[in-house]
Amino acid sequence: MQNIKSELLIKKDIYFYAGVFASLILLIVLVIAGITDAVGAAVYWIAGIAFGVTVQRSRFCFTSAFRDYFLLGQTRILKGILVGLAIATVGFALVMSTVVPNPGFGAAPSDANVLPVGASTLIAGTLFGIGMVLAGGCVSGSLYRMGEGYIGSWLAIGGVLIGLFFLNNTWNWWWDNLISNESLVWLPKHLTYTWSLVATLGILVVILYLAIWRERRAMGGFIMPSIRKRESTNVPHSSFGELTGYFKKLMTTEWNPIWAGAILGLINLLLFVRFHPMGVVGEISRWSTSISKMVGFPELQLRGLEGLGACVMVVAEGSWFTEGFFFNFGIIAGSATSSLISREFKIRIPQSPMRYIQSIVGGVIMGYGAGLGVGCTLGAFFSSVPSLALNGWVYAIGLCVGSFLAVQWIKRFP
Repeated sequence: MQNIKSELLIKKDIYFYAGVFASLILLIVLVIAGITDAVGAAVYWIAGIAFGVTVQRSRFCFTSAFRDYFLLGQTRILKGILVGLAIATVGFALVMSTVVPNPGFGAAPSDANVLPVGASTLIAGTLFGIGMVLAGGCVSGSLYRMGEGYIGSWLAIGGVLIGLFFLNNTWNWWWDNLISNESLVWLPKHLTYTWSLVATLGILVVILYLAIWRERRAMGGFIMPSIRKRESTNVPHSSFGELTGYFKKLMTTEWNPIWAGAILGLINLLLFVRFHPMGVVGEISRWSTSISKMVGFPELQLRGLEGLGACVMVVAEGSWFTEGFFFNFGIIAGSATSSLISREFKIRIPQSPMRYIQSIVGGVIMGYGAGLGVGCTLGAFFSSVPSLALNGWVYAIGLCVGSFLAVQWIKRFP
């Protein structure tokens, strides 16, 4: 029995020290980025790591928020998203009012995620909603689960690359027939900053109320109380031991998704102050383009991209080590490090062949929708709504429709 306990302790220590080693690697990359004067890369590397750690520790996933609402009536993650949106919206409004004091002229800040809104937005959100439920995670959710060892998420991102390839090859059709005829609707131009902010926050409060009402109804009026774990009675013998104890507790305790949403909202705001809002699809589009050119496909000329922001598709040659590269890989690295320290990392191989198909097909649909909507749940929703852009809300409606349809399919064919 004593030998078994010793082996378990050794195994736990191996995970913890592997996580610490991974943390040092992350720090080294940050130092290199700083030495080379790549300030943007360093900032996005830190932001990506913070994002990855936050979503891994809190199990924060946009797909779970939409899927669980329709499937189970649960709103645990949805509440966190609403809090994050509220924080980012207030911050974005303050920043934009400084950059563009008089919104009546109609020119939104160039870094805000204000995109054409219309049928293409709704179609894109619906496709993305279907794809993310089938794949078991949105694009950012799949990135962080890659860091945890989920093979299905690696397949889903592979599907996203394929979906973006198909979208890039059909983009000009969408542009000529739909997107070029759609308008950019920036709410402050029509309502002023004050009323745009009041309207956005009011909608978030209404959604929160409806979510709580739906959850209580699904649970028969009963809400499961949180269960507090008993605190450890081990007393540290040194200051260093006490410090590492705080770190271990932070990295081994599940974080409240509401606090996680607040952290993501702050990360988004901090990036917007100096650079541009969060988004992952534009960089993945670059990967898709580079891979397609390596295997012999011609370079594409996509119309209208120069006037769009958010996660606009990247089809030109360029360095792989961009700000988006560091942000995306920061998410994976942050999640991997966090899961190692918390001893939750494990290579998880799907047992059912259907799961492989779902991951890839869901990824393809999700990638196509993300390209068409010029963003995913991060760029076209979590960054567009705070930008006080109407397209963010229309995309969200599409996400709801797509998630609902995919949930009905899952109920019939689990």
